[in-house]
Amino acid sequence: MAKKHSKHTNLERRHNDNFAPNEVSILGTNCGIISDLVSKVSKQLSNYKLAYFDTSHAKDVEENQLAEYVFHHEGNLQITTSGNINKFQQRLDFSNFDYVFINGNHYQGAKQILILDEAKEASVLKRLDQLDRIQFIVKLKSETEYFNFLVDKYPNIKNKICYTIDEVDKIANHINNLIQEKMAPIKGLVLVGGKSTRMGKDKSELNYFGKPQKEAVKELLENNNLETFYSVQNSLENENEISDKFINLGPFGGICSAFQKDPNAAWFVLATDVPFVSDEIIQLLLKHRNPSKAATAIKGKNKDFPEPLITIYEPKAYSILLQYLAQGYSCPRKMLINSDVEIVEIDDSFIRNINTPEEFEVAKKEINKSK
Repeated sequence: MAKKHSKHTNLERRHNDNFAPNEVSILGTNCGIISDLVSKVSKQLSNYKLAYFDTSHAKDVEENQLAEYVFHHEGNLQITTSGNINKFQQRLDFSNFDYVFINGNHYQGAKQILILDEAKEASVLKRLDQLDRIQFIVKLKSETEYFNFLVDKYPNIKNKICYTIDEVDKIANHINNLIQEKMAPIKGLVLVGGKSTRMGKDKSELNYFGKPQKEAVKELLENNNLETFYSVQNSLENENEISDKFINLGPFGGICSAFQKDPNAAWFVLATDVPFVSDEIIQLLLKHRNPSKAATAIKGKNKDFPEPLITIYEPKAYSILLQYLAQGYSCPRKMLINSDVEIVEIDDSFIRNINTPEEFEVAKKEINKSK
Protein backbone atom coordinates (compact mmCIF):
# COMPACT_ATOMS: atom_id res chain seq x y z
CA MET A 1 0.00 0.00 0.00
CA ALA A 2 1.45 3.40 -1.00
CA LYS A 3 2.37 5.73 1.81
CA LYS A 4 0.09 8.74 1.97
CA HIS A 5 1.91 11.92 0.95
CA SER A 6 1.85 14.76 3.49
CA LYS A 7 2.77 18.34 2.65
CA HIS A 8 3.28 19.36 6.23
CA THR A 9 5.56 18.25 9.04
CA ASN A 10 3.54 16.34 11.60
CA LEU A 11 4.16 18.49 14.68
CA GLU A 12 2.86 17.79 18.16
CA ARG A 13 0.10 20.26 18.92
CA ARG A 14 -1.08 21.74 22.15
CA HIS A 15 -4.40 20.24 23.19
CA ASN A 16 -7.12 22.73 22.33
CA ASP A 17 -10.88 22.74 22.47
CA ASN A 18 -12.68 24.77 19.79
CA PHE A 19 -11.29 28.15 20.82
CA ALA A 20 -9.08 27.63 23.89
CA PRO A 21 -7.02 24.99 25.71
CA ASN A 22 -9.84 24.55 28.23
CA GLU A 23 -13.33 25.91 27.58
CA VAL A 24 -16.98 25.47 28.44
CA SER A 25 -20.02 26.92 26.70
CA ILE A 26 -23.02 27.86 28.84
CA LEU A 27 -26.37 27.67 27.12
CA GLY A 28 -30.07 27.08 27.70
CA THR A 29 -31.17 30.48 29.04
CA ASN A 30 -30.92 34.14 28.11
CA CYS A 31 -27.58 35.90 27.73
CA GLY A 32 -28.03 38.09 30.81
CA ILE A 33 -28.35 35.09 33.14
CA ILE A 34 -25.32 33.44 31.51
CA SER A 35 -23.07 36.49 31.88
CA ASP A 36 -24.27 37.05 35.46
CA LEU A 37 -23.40 33.45 36.40
CA VAL A 38 -19.96 33.78 34.76
CA SER A 39 -19.34 36.99 36.70
CA LYS A 40 -20.29 35.46 40.07
CA VAL A 41 -18.31 32.26 39.50
CA SER A 42 -15.24 34.17 38.28
CA LYS A 43 -15.08 36.18 41.51
CA GLN A 44 -14.70 32.91 43.41
CA LEU A 45 -12.03 31.62 41.01
CA SER A 46 -9.94 34.81 40.93
CA ASN A 47 -6.67 32.86 41.42
CA TYR A 48 -7.04 31.63 37.83
CA LYS A 49 -6.78 33.47 34.54
CA LEU A 50 -10.32 33.40 33.17
CA ALA A 51 -11.95 34.80 30.03
CA TYR A 52 -15.50 35.20 28.73
CA PHE A 53 -16.17 34.80 25.01
CA ASP A 54 -19.40 36.50 23.92
CA THR A 55 -20.91 38.41 21.02
CA SER A 56 -22.01 42.03 20.86
CA HIS A 57 -25.77 42.45 20.96
CA ALA A 58 -25.66 45.80 19.18
CA LYS A 59 -27.76 45.78 16.03
CA ASP A 60 -25.74 48.14 13.85
CA VAL A 61 -22.00 48.47 14.26
CA GLU A 62 -19.83 50.40 11.84
CA GLU A 63 -16.53 48.81 10.93
CA ASN A 64 -13.68 50.47 12.77
CA GLN A 65 -11.25 52.28 10.52
CA LEU A 66 -8.92 52.71 13.48
CA ALA A 67 -8.17 49.93 15.98
CA GLU A 68 -8.23 51.51 19.44
CA TYR A 69 -6.32 50.15 22.42
CA VAL A 70 -7.22 52.06 25.56
CA PHE A 71 -5.00 51.18 28.53
CA HIS A 72 -5.84 52.23 32.08
CA HIS A 73 -2.84 53.01 34.25
CA GLU A 74 -3.93 50.33 36.76
CA GLY A 75 -4.02 47.62 34.15
CA ASN A 76 -7.35 47.39 32.34
CA LEU A 77 -7.36 47.28 28.56
CA GLN A 78 -10.29 48.03 26.30
CA ILE A 79 -9.99 47.02 22.67
CA THR A 80 -12.25 48.24 19.89
CA THR A 81 -11.29 46.83 16.53
CA SER A 82 -12.67 44.94 13.55
CA GLY A 83 -12.19 41.33 12.60
CA ASN A 84 -13.93 38.01 12.16
CA ILE A 85 -13.94 35.04 14.51
CA ASN A 86 -11.11 32.71 13.57
CA LYS A 87 -10.44 29.67 15.75
CA PHE A 88 -6.68 29.84 15.18
CA GLN A 89 -6.52 33.48 16.23
CA GLN A 90 -8.76 32.79 19.23
CA ARG A 91 -6.49 29.93 20.33
CA LEU A 92 -3.58 32.39 20.29
CA ASP A 93 -5.59 35.00 22.17
CA PHE A 94 -6.80 32.49 24.75
CA SER A 95 -3.59 30.44 25.06
CA ASN A 96 -2.66 32.08 28.38
CA PHE A 97 -6.03 31.49 30.04
CA ASP A 98 -6.75 28.60 32.38
CA TYR A 99 -10.44 28.49 31.50
CA VAL A 100 -12.64 30.24 28.96
CA PHE A 101 -16.41 30.60 29.40
CA ILE A 102 -18.33 30.82 26.13
CA ASN A 103 -21.81 32.20 25.62
CA GLY A 104 -23.23 29.06 24.06
CA ASN A 105 -26.18 30.96 22.60
CA HIS A 106 -23.75 32.31 20.01
CA TYR A 107 -20.67 30.06 19.84
CA GLN A 108 -20.28 26.32 20.16
CA GLY A 109 -17.94 25.08 22.89
CA ALA A 110 -16.27 21.67 22.99
CA LYS A 111 -17.76 21.15 26.50
CA GLN A 112 -21.03 22.45 27.86
CA ILE A 113 -22.93 23.54 30.96
CA LEU A 114 -26.67 23.29 30.29
CA ILE A 115 -28.99 25.67 32.14
CA LEU A 116 -32.55 24.33 32.26
CA ASP A 117 -34.96 27.21 31.67
CA GLU A 118 -38.56 26.34 30.81
CA ALA A 119 -38.87 29.49 28.71
CA LYS A 120 -35.99 28.40 26.45
CA GLU A 121 -37.03 24.85 25.58
CA ALA A 122 -37.16 25.63 21.85
CA SER A 123 -33.66 27.13 21.96
CA VAL A 124 -32.23 23.98 23.58
CA LEU A 125 -33.97 21.77 21.01
CA LYS A 126 -32.32 23.81 18.24
CA ARG A 127 -28.90 23.15 19.79
CA LEU A 128 -29.52 19.57 20.84
CA ASP A 129 -26.64 18.11 18.83
CA GLN A 130 -24.20 20.54 20.50
CA LEU A 131 -24.77 18.98 23.92
CA ASP A 132 -22.39 16.05 23.45
CA ARG A 133 -20.09 16.77 26.44
CA ILE A 134 -22.28 18.19 29.19
CA GLN A 135 -20.23 18.77 32.36
CA PHE A 136 -23.20 19.44 34.65
CA ILE A 137 -26.73 20.86 34.69
CA VAL A 138 -27.95 24.09 36.30
CA LYS A 139 -31.68 24.61 36.96
CA LEU A 140 -33.24 28.06 37.20
CA LYS A 141 -35.98 26.51 39.36
CA SER A 142 -35.45 23.32 41.33
CA GLU A 143 -38.78 21.90 40.15
CA THR A 144 -37.96 22.23 36.43
CA GLU A 145 -38.25 18.88 34.67
CA TYR A 146 -35.82 17.61 32.03
CA PHE A 147 -37.19 18.17 28.55
CA ASN A 148 -38.36 14.91 26.97
CA PHE A 149 -36.20 15.37 23.86
CA LEU A 150 -33.13 15.74 26.09
CA VAL A 151 -33.81 12.43 27.80
CA ASP A 152 -34.51 10.74 24.46
CA LYS A 153 -31.25 11.97 22.93
CA TYR A 154 -29.09 11.61 26.08
CA PRO A 155 -30.62 8.87 28.30
CA ASN A 156 -27.98 9.39 31.01
CA ILE A 157 -28.60 13.11 31.39
CA LYS A 158 -30.51 12.67 34.65
CA ASN A 159 -27.37 11.10 36.14
CA LYS A 160 -25.41 14.31 35.55
CA ILE A 161 -24.66 16.43 38.60
CA CYS A 162 -27.28 19.16 38.90
CA TYR A 163 -27.24 22.49 40.76
CA THR A 164 -29.67 25.35 41.09
CA ILE A 165 -28.64 28.77 39.79
CA ASP A 166 -28.16 30.16 43.31
CA GLU A 167 -25.62 27.46 44.29
CA VAL A 168 -22.71 29.58 43.06
CA ASP A 169 -20.26 28.09 45.60
CA LYS A 170 -20.92 24.55 44.37
CA ILE A 171 -20.80 25.55 40.70
CA ALA A 172 -17.49 27.39 41.23
CA ASN A 173 -16.05 24.39 43.08
CA HIS A 174 -17.06 22.06 40.24
CA ILE A 175 -15.41 24.35 37.67
CA ASN A 176 -12.33 24.53 39.89
CA ASN A 177 -12.10 20.73 39.66
CA LEU A 178 -12.48 20.88 35.86
CA ILE A 179 -9.56 23.33 35.69
CA GLN A 180 -7.42 21.19 37.98
CA GLU A 181 -8.08 18.08 35.87
CA LYS A 182 -6.38 19.75 32.88
CA MET A 183 -3.29 20.86 34.82
CA ALA A 184 -0.24 19.95 32.78
CA PRO A 185 2.11 17.22 34.03
CA ILE A 186 5.71 18.30 34.64
CA LYS A 187 8.70 16.85 32.80
CA GLY A 188 12.37 17.55 33.47
CA LEU A 189 14.87 19.09 31.07
CA VAL A 190 18.62 19.04 31.80
CA LEU A 191 20.52 21.56 29.67
CA VAL A 192 23.79 20.10 28.40
CA GLY A 193 26.14 20.76 25.52
CA GLY A 194 26.82 24.46 26.07
CA LYS A 195 30.08 25.99 24.80
CA SER A 196 31.61 26.38 28.31
CA THR A 197 34.32 28.71 26.94
CA ARG A 198 35.40 30.04 30.35
CA MET A 199 35.55 26.54 31.87
CA GLY A 200 37.52 25.17 28.93
CA LYS A 201 35.57 21.90 29.03
CA ASP A 202 31.94 20.75 28.99
CA LYS A 203 30.42 21.84 32.35
CA SER A 204 27.87 19.03 32.17
CA GLU A 205 30.70 16.48 32.42
CA LEU A 206 32.28 17.98 35.58
CA ASN A 207 32.37 15.68 38.60
CA TYR A 208 31.05 17.13 41.87
CA PHE A 209 29.24 14.07 43.22
CA GLY A 210 31.19 11.09 41.87
CA LYS A 211 29.51 11.18 38.45
CA PRO A 212 29.13 13.61 35.52
CA GLN A 213 27.04 16.57 36.66
CA LYS A 214 24.46 16.01 33.92
CA GLU A 215 23.70 12.59 35.47
CA ALA A 216 23.47 14.09 38.96
CA VAL A 217 21.02 16.74 37.74
CA LYS A 218 18.91 14.18 35.86
CA GLU A 219 18.72 12.02 39.01
CA LEU A 220 17.74 15.08 41.05
CA LEU A 221 14.70 15.63 38.83
CA GLU A 222 13.88 11.93 38.45
CA ASN A 223 13.98 11.47 42.23
CA ASN A 224 11.06 13.92 42.30
CA ASN A 225 9.08 11.73 39.90
CA LEU A 226 9.74 13.80 36.78
CA GLU A 227 10.31 12.04 33.47
CA THR A 228 13.54 13.76 32.47
CA PHE A 229 15.38 14.41 29.21
CA TYR A 230 18.74 15.83 28.22
CA SER A 231 18.61 18.91 25.99
CA VAL A 232 21.46 18.50 23.50
CA GLN A 233 22.68 20.37 20.45
CA ASN A 234 23.25 17.45 18.11
CA SER A 235 21.83 14.01 18.56
CA LEU A 236 20.31 11.06 16.78
CA GLU A 237 17.49 11.69 19.24
CA ASN A 238 18.14 8.93 21.73
CA GLU A 239 15.25 7.97 23.95
CA ASN A 240 16.20 10.34 26.77
CA GLU A 241 17.48 13.21 24.61
CA ILE A 242 15.83 16.16 22.88
CA SER A 243 18.03 17.66 20.18
CA ASP A 244 17.84 21.36 19.38
CA LYS A 245 15.44 22.18 16.57
CA PHE A 246 16.02 25.90 17.15
CA ILE A 247 19.68 26.09 16.14
CA ASN A 248 22.23 28.42 17.78
CA LEU A 249 19.80 29.90 20.30
CA GLY A 250 21.41 28.37 23.39
CA PRO A 251 19.12 27.50 26.32
CA PHE A 252 16.23 29.37 24.67
CA GLY A 253 16.39 26.94 21.76
CA GLY A 254 16.58 23.97 24.12
CA ILE A 255 13.45 25.07 25.97
CA CYS A 256 11.52 25.67 22.74
CA SER A 257 12.67 22.29 21.39
CA ALA A 258 11.30 20.59 24.52
CA PHE A 259 7.95 22.30 23.99
CA GLN A 260 8.00 21.25 20.34
CA LYS A 261 8.39 17.64 21.52
CA ASP A 262 5.62 17.97 24.12
CA PRO A 263 3.64 21.23 24.13
CA ASN A 264 1.18 19.79 26.66
CA ALA A 265 3.71 19.34 29.47
CA ALA A 266 5.23 21.89 31.80
CA TRP A 267 9.04 21.73 31.68
CA PHE A 268 11.23 21.95 34.77
CA VAL A 269 14.42 23.35 33.23
CA LEU A 270 17.66 22.92 35.14
CA ALA A 271 21.21 23.83 34.14
CA THR A 272 24.29 21.79 34.99
CA ASP A 273 26.38 24.72 36.27
CA VAL A 274 24.42 25.27 39.51
CA PRO A 275 25.68 22.34 41.65
CA PHE A 276 24.33 23.78 44.91
CA VAL A 277 20.73 23.30 43.75
CA SER A 278 19.58 20.51 46.04
CA ASP A 279 16.61 18.20 46.40
CA GLU A 280 15.09 20.68 48.87
CA ILE A 281 15.20 23.45 46.27
CA ILE A 282 13.60 21.23 43.64
CA GLN A 283 10.80 20.42 46.08
CA LEU A 284 10.43 24.09 47.04
CA LEU A 285 9.89 25.07 43.40
CA LEU A 286 7.44 22.20 42.87
CA LYS A 287 5.54 23.16 46.02
CA HIS A 288 5.16 26.78 44.90
CA ARG A 289 4.38 25.95 41.27
CA ASN A 290 1.62 28.19 39.94
CA PRO A 291 0.21 26.75 36.69
CA SER A 292 -1.84 29.92 36.12
CA LYS A 293 1.38 31.86 35.55
CA ALA A 294 3.64 31.49 32.52
CA ALA A 295 6.37 30.05 34.76
CA THR A 296 7.52 29.48 38.34
CA ALA A 297 11.10 30.70 38.74
CA ILE A 298 13.80 30.81 41.41
CA LYS A 299 15.29 34.21 42.28
CA GLY A 300 18.16 34.96 44.62
CA LYS A 301 17.11 37.33 47.43
CA ASN A 302 19.81 39.84 46.47
CA LYS A 303 19.44 39.36 42.73
CA ASP A 304 17.43 41.67 40.50
CA PHE A 305 16.16 39.02 38.13
CA PRO A 306 14.92 35.40 38.19
CA GLU A 307 17.07 32.45 37.14
CA PRO A 308 15.71 31.22 33.77
CA LEU A 309 17.55 27.90 34.03
CA ILE A 310 16.04 26.92 37.40
CA THR A 311 12.45 27.36 36.31
CA ILE A 312 9.21 25.49 35.63
CA TYR A 313 7.83 26.70 32.28
CA GLU A 314 4.09 26.09 31.79
CA PRO A 315 2.63 25.14 28.37
CA LYS A 316 1.39 28.72 27.98
CA ALA A 317 5.05 29.86 28.04
CA TYR A 318 5.71 28.27 24.64
CA SER A 319 3.66 30.76 22.62
CA ILE A 320 5.16 33.64 24.64
CA LEU A 321 8.71 32.42 23.93
CA LEU A 322 7.93 32.16 20.22
CA GLN A 323 6.51 35.68 20.22
CA TYR A 324 9.78 36.95 21.70
CA LEU A 325 11.71 35.00 19.08
CA ALA A 326 9.57 36.62 16.38
CA GLN A 327 10.73 40.00 17.70
CA GLY A 328 14.36 38.93 17.55
CA TYR A 329 14.93 38.03 21.22
CA SER A 330 16.26 34.67 22.36
CA CYS A 331 16.74 35.36 26.07
CA PRO A 332 14.50 33.31 28.37
CA ARG A 333 15.25 35.73 31.24
CA LYS A 334 13.82 38.64 29.20
CA MET A 335 10.63 36.65 28.73
CA LEU A 336 10.40 35.90 32.47
CA ILE A 337 11.06 39.51 33.50
CA ASN A 338 8.30 40.79 31.22
CA SER A 339 5.70 38.07 31.83
CA ASP A 340 3.38 37.12 34.66
CA VAL A 341 5.48 34.58 36.59
CA GLU A 342 5.57 33.15 40.10
CA ILE A 343 8.81 34.02 41.89
CA VAL A 344 10.32 31.85 44.63
CA GLU A 345 13.11 33.64 46.52
CA ILE A 346 16.01 31.73 48.10
CA ASP A 347 19.46 32.55 49.40
CA ASP A 348 21.87 33.52 46.62
CA SER A 349 24.45 30.92 47.65
CA PHE A 350 22.23 28.04 46.42
CA ILE A 351 22.14 29.30 42.84
CA ARG A 352 25.79 30.18 42.25
CA ASN A 353 26.94 29.61 38.68
CA ILE A 354 30.23 27.74 38.37
CA ASN A 355 31.93 29.00 35.21
CA THR A 356 35.73 28.72 35.63
CA PRO A 357 38.19 25.99 36.70
CA GLU A 358 38.98 28.03 39.84
CA GLU A 359 35.28 28.26 40.79
CA PHE A 360 34.94 24.53 40.16
CA GLU A 361 37.76 23.67 42.59
CA VAL A 362 36.28 25.90 45.30
CA ALA A 363 32.78 24.48 44.79
CA LYS A 364 34.03 20.87 44.81
CA LYS A 365 35.83 21.43 48.14
CA GLU A 366 32.72 23.03 49.63
CA ILE A 367 30.52 20.15 48.47
CA ASN A 368 32.94 17.52 49.82
CA LYS A 369 33.10 19.33 53.15
CA SER A 370 29.30 19.29 53.50
CA LYS A 371 28.91 15.55 52.75
